[in-house]
Amino acid sequence: MEKIPISKFKAQCLGILDKVHKEKKRIIITRRGIPIAEVRSLEVTDDKKVPLKDTVLFMGDIVSPVSEDEWEVL
Repeated sequence: MEKIPISKFKAQCLGILDKVHKEKKRIIITRRGIPIAEVRSLEVTDDKKVPLKDTVLFMGDIVSPVSEDEWEVL
């Protein structure tokens, strides 16, 4: 596991994040040699990519205008 100082992380943040994502590795960020944070790639499964899929139920026509009688203002 690679350790980098916080100053290097701040200066090269986007490149480091790309490296972590591509190589699926973890990096420890240190301040004065003391570990303060860990950066790692997320494992995304297919079911988390579309969390609300198949949860909507359409009741009737959703594109026609609503009549004045059906319209309520909060």
